[in-house]
Order: sequence, then structure tokens, then C-alpha cells
Amino acid sequence: MKKKLLAGLLAAAMVFSLAACGGSGGGSDEGSSDDSGEEGGAGKKVGIVTDVGGVNDGSFNQSAWEGVSRAVDELGIEAKYLESSTDADYIPNIETFVDEEYDLIICIGYQLADALRTEAEANPDVQFAIVDDATCADLDNVACLMFEQCQASYLVGYVAGLTTESNKIGFVLGMSTDTMNEFGYGYCAGAIDANPDIEVLQTNANSFADTAAGKTAANNMIAEGADVIFHAAGGTGLGVIDACKEAGIWAIGVDSDQSSIAPETILTSALKRVDNACYDEAKAVVDGAFESGVKTYTLAEAGVDIAPTTDNLTEDIITAVNDVKESIMNGDVEVPKTKDDFESKYGAGIYKLAE
Repeated sequence: MKKKLLAGLLAAAMVFSLAACGGSGGGSDEGSSDDSGEEGGAGKKVGIVTDVGGVNDGSFNQSAWEGVSRAVDELGIEAKYLESSTDADYIPNIETFVDEEYDLIICIGYQLADALRTEAEANPDVQFAIVDDATCADLDNVACLMFEQCQASYLVGYVAGLTTESNKIGFVLGMSTDTMNEFGYGYCAGAIDANPDIEVLQTNANSFADTAAGKTAANNMIAEGADVIFHAAGGTGLGVIDACKEAGIWAIGVDSDQSSIAPETILTSALKRVDNACYDEAKAVVDGAFESGVKTYTLAEAGVDIAPTTDNLTEDIITAVNDVKESIMNGDVEVPKTKDDFESKYGAGIYKLAE
């Protein structure tokens, strides 16, 4: 209670994004942001329900909260997040925001899709959004925020292919789904196009919140000679980065620019601008312009990209990546996003995690 009181006092002093411990459904954690900002969004409330990776995953949950926090600062909305410790927290957390009459509830990750459908169907007057899932696109009160993550992962794969000295690189996946495997198809394709002699070691950690599993997966790849490892694994990826740091090899981050986590270890990151997507949805609610259906963010729209931090990249690699970005945007390079697309160009058995 003291923490909640402190958060309220600091919010009144116009300091935003202070997390406070609280309970709402299954032991979830809660944080709030309540800055006056501009008056256009006064009275509008936006809530975020994280997946089990938590709001401090350094990846897409954190990015989502940063986007909504920017809406607090610039638009004057109120915002709060509820963290999900297990999947049993999803429905109680969503229901908390419904009961508190939030104007928009954003669910972070495809793992919340079933819970979102249940609540969206039960509350047709409430507006929802979900990141990385399009199965609820048939509902009139749900916006599905999708990304061409294969394009961003192609770029970092291209960097890995040009950087490796051992011709062995690694890829750690958080969970094998159609959406997540897009990261793998893009990464392998970019690496092969940059370096036909490349070998890509691959592991599915089967979790977005198991740093120990991430570290073990990376250490196994390092033992096999990998000198660059990319993770698309949320909080699990923090273990990958830690293993790379200890071994003195390169790690590639995901979703947000993760260079600040380990500046001398992070080669680059595959950006997925979940922050922009969540900000856009908050603004749409403020403007009375919420629209349901699928909204896809691409490289051409800066919805995905390679991280702006280039301290560990040579000028030659930066130039090469900029050239291939242009080739993707003008259609000269088609990045595979399905198993069939990938195997039709690169052959079967190269990408192993989709089986």
C-alpha cells in the first residue's frame, strides 16, 4: 500500500512510469502512469496486459509500455499495466481493466489471444488491441497489430553473415509458432544471402521467461563454435545475452534496441516497433478514430528495422545493410515469411524449428 501511495504522489508531481506492486488476478503486478500531458486525452484510460515475460523484459512488453507512456506524456491519457505471472492471470487482468472502465485494453503477445477473445466477445462495447495475433480480426472491437518481423530479422541475419569469423552463428527462439518462426526464416535467409558458407545453429527454448534456458542454449552454441547469436525469445533472451557477454562473442537483440543491456556485446538488434503501434492505438482512442481489424507494420513504414545504434558495426557493414534495406523496400529482395517461401529458395532442412 505504501508503494501505491508513493506512486500516486509522484504521479501528481508529473513523474510518469513508476511501477508499483499490487495484486489483481493470480498474483500479477501492476504499474501506472498518470501525467497530465496535453489535454486532448484527458480522461482516457489505456491499460496493458503483459505476457509472462513481464514489463521489464527488455523486449516487446517493455517496448509496448514505453509507447503507452509516451502517449501519457504527449496526449494526456492515463495508463497502467498489469503483469501476468502465468497464463491463468490473463483473463483476471483483462477483467480488472474492464471493471475499471478503461477505454482501450492492449494485450501483449499471441499467448493472450484466447483470453482476449473471451473478454472481447463478452464486452462488445470495450475496445481492445493485441500484438502479434490476427485470430481475433473478425471481432468488431479488436485491433490486431502485426509486424513484418521477417524483414527486421533478415537485416540482422545479413549483419551476422558479414560479421562471423567462424561461419557459425546461432538463433534462439522463444517458442515455435507461425509468427515467431518468421524471425527464423528472415534471419537464416539474410545470413545465407550475405554468406553462402554460413551454418545457423538453432534452438527452441520453448519459453519467453526462462533466462537459464536461454543461457544454456547459447552456451551450447558457443561450444559448437558460434560467434554471433540472435535471440527472438523475450525475457529468455536476456540469458542468451549474458552467455554471449561471458564468452566474449556477439549477441543480437530483438524487438527494441537492446544495446544498453550489454553495449560491448550487442552487435545490433532487430527492431519491432511495438512502441509505435501501441502509441498509435492510444492516439486513435483519443481522436475517436479506433478501427478494428489487422494493421501491419513494415520496413517501408519504419514499423520494423535494424537498431539505430551502430557502434559495433563497421562502415562497410552499415553501407551493405542500407543497400539491402532499399532492395527489400523496392521489391528486389523478397524476404521469406513462411516455411514454403523459405524452402522454395533455400531448400528443406536448413530451418529446423518449424517442424
